[in-house]
Amino acid sequence: MTTLRVIVDQMISRTPGGIGRYTEELTRALIETAPRGCDVTGVVSASPEPDYEKVRELLPGLSDLMKSPLARRELSLAWQYGFTKIPGTGMVHAPSLLAPLRRHDRINNQSDQMVITIHDVVPWTHPETLTPHGVTWHKAMAKRAQKYADAIVVDTHAVASQLAEIFDFGDRVRVISAAVSSKFAIPVDATKRAMRLELPERYILSVGTLEPRKGLQSLIRSLSSADDAGLPLLIAGPQGWGDLDVTAIAVEAGLEPDRVRAMGFLNNADLAVALDRATVFVFPSLAEGFGLPVIEAFSFGTPVVHSDDPAVLEVSAGAGVAVKLSPTEGYSERLAQAISGLVSDDARRERLRFAGMDRASAFSWKDSAEKVWQLHADL
Repeated sequence: MTTLRVIVDQMISRTPGGIGRYTEELTRALIETAPRGCDVTGVVSASPEPDYEKVRELLPGLSDLMKSPLARRELSLAWQYGFTKIPGTGMVHAPSLLAPLRRHDRINNQSDQMVITIHDVVPWTHPETLTPHGVTWHKAMAKRAQKYADAIVVDTHAVASQLAEIFDFGDRVRVISAAVSSKFAIPVDATKRAMRLELPERYILSVGTLEPRKGLQSLIRSLSSADDAGLPLLIAGPQGWGDLDVTAIAVEAGLEPDRVRAMGFLNNADLAVALDRATVFVFPSLAEGFGLPVIEAFSFGTPVVHSDDPAVLEVSAGAGVAVKLSPTEGYSERLAQAISGLVSDDARRERLRFAGMDRASAFSWKDSAEKVWQLHADL
């Protein structure tokens, strides 16, 4: 039996974020598409037993779960400096830069291989939007990847191009996209959930971790000048770093405090209901590697306004309304204009509804997983 060991630790991180969703979905698809004679094992840091149970529940068919004796913080530091490795030999797939990158002998043992994923180049292009520790750690791990990784997966051609300006990975880079969750569908109790979530009849929705890089400050400020019939803004996502207080930003922008509501983390079923019923979905992120919430909104036919970050433009492919990030001055006003244009134009929203659903159908976790298996076979 050939085993693919996948680092699934981001799934049980305090703030899983987009990488946590990516890890879960890709690993589930890897299990479902495993070639004959292959299985998938998960690797996690030392964690409470309920976290282990969560991974097993979310990833049925996982052959085993390898548990490091080190907690997440200690494990990430150990791997940053090349200490410790995971048990056994064979293929390792890391859905992020959290990986045991070190010298290995793939020449004499072709199954001893290491593939890592770099989702974006934010630590180099927008370091001010991350914590200093996060920037240092990502840069250190990318340097280790340059020395020791057998292949580097990126989500978009935009990231591949940006990464090539920073590192010379040669022909080791492969573009393998993300996709909409296989579990992402409108639940049978959608109306009940909408009532519990207190969803208004019409509203603007945004999804993302509450942190500076997501551009939420600009979005909130845009409401003060948008001709959007006073629609409330709902923001779904966990609290990140930077102490982003959406209510304080709203008040500072001259808005009523209840005009903006942070909903916190939503599970798949609740998020599906929120996306499906939104009048407009806005993704104002300053820098991305893919922009998964964009195609999630597309999949429900919800019209999307998004920034013109290169990766998001690639993913959207014209199915949403792009807003220029540059110059920084005026970004909020440009967002306001785009939002107003959609809110007041029923025919345009209807056109975007079909364009978005068509674009979302171009991405598949099954296809992505099969490409990962082929990548490891090619190595």
